[in-house]
Amino acid sequence: MKFTEFGFDPRLMEGIDASGYEDATPVQEQVIPLVMQGKDVIASAQTGTGKTAAFLLPLIHKIISTPHEDHTNNALVVVPTRELAIQIAQNLEGLSYFTSVSSIAVYGGGDGNAFVQEKKALSQGADLVICTPGKMMSHIKMGYVKLSGLKYLVLDEADRMLDMGFYDDIMFIIKHLPPKRQNLLFSATMPPKIRELARKILHQPAEVNIAISKPNERIRQEAFVVYDTQKIPLVKYLLQKKEFKSVLIFCSSKLSVKQLTRDLKRARLNADEIHSDLDQEKREEVLMRFRSRRLPILVATDILSRGIDIDNIELVINYDVPHDGEDYVHRIGRTARAEADGTAYTFVSQREQRKFQAIERLIGNVVPKATIPPELGETPSYNTAPSGGNRSGKRRFNKPRSNRNKTR
Repeated sequence: MKFTEFGFDPRLMEGIDASGYEDATPVQEQVIPLVMQGKDVIASAQTGTGKTAAFLLPLIHKIISTPHEDHTNNALVVVPTRELAIQIAQNLEGLSYFTSVSSIAVYGGGDGNAFVQEKKALSQGADLVICTPGKMMSHIKMGYVKLSGLKYLVLDEADRMLDMGFYDDIMFIIKHLPPKRQNLLFSATMPPKIRELARKILHQPAEVNIAISKPNERIRQEAFVVYDTQKIPLVKYLLQKKEFKSVLIFCSSKLSVKQLTRDLKRARLNADEIHSDLDQEKREEVLMRFRSRRLPILVATDILSRGIDIDNIELVINYDVPHDGEDYVHRIGRTARAEADGTAYTFVSQREQRKFQAIERLIGNVVPKATIPPELGETPSYNTAPSGGNRSGKRRFNKPRSNRNKTR
């Protein structure tokens, strides 16, 4: 389906043309007409399916083509991380370039000037506000956020927000919104907690399912069965054996990120790290260097596994086994994008074997086990016995974190 067939305002079509959009993706083809009709929507769609444009385009069209209240915030897009908020704001800027739509990205980690800009926009009213839950809740508590005329609410990466403990923040925000509004909820997975949330905030929603639970076939997947102590030596061996232009390494903890990055630098490898202990300016600077290929190796926590569009990554390494199959697909999906081939390595320690077996069951494929170089020593055997008990690999919902940590 062509974007010319949706009936968008001509000013919006200029931005679409300038952005190089021609054919709609499946999620856009299904979601956009529903939003244009004013229906609430619950959509199962992962990163890379085009879901951002699926809600931005109809919202921009409705904002510029229908009357709305002045001096209020008209649409609220709530996302789990500041990186995703920045990315959506950048997409919005390009798509709305030829329109009069005003917008603001509201997230933690900025300086005093950022706070002043956020306060001014939220108190005077912006057409589109993209925000993280904790930061938005803080602004609302200060009493100046204009929400009386808000017409549209979008919850993006809803499952990830619940995983990060944002449920109470989301419900706090919703309690301050007008009851009559259009609601859009996007989630990569649909566990019971998401269904429960949908029942509370959506009104007779249309459901769209664009779930992609299988990795891209262009990704060459391999797993290394290792002891924990062999993980850092194996990373150094792989990166020194072949020169990669762009490598993204995912670790499950900030401590692992810091330790691995330090060891890679000691081995004279051009690597840097990104995690929630870095201030926003430093994180943006690291991402910019990685995107531009000036930084070939980036070590990151899970904040980058979803919602960050970085093309042409040659190699993804799961230093730790992801929490579940959906996370695995998201992580390795950072490679083999834009019609390119890619490689994904996963390091599986003894205690992570059952979790990795659950991932193999979900993706419907046994990931080939690679051979460890002899100089790294003996490795544990891979136990292929069926896992039992309560080890189903299902997503667990963490307890709410403090506001300070929620902005990540």
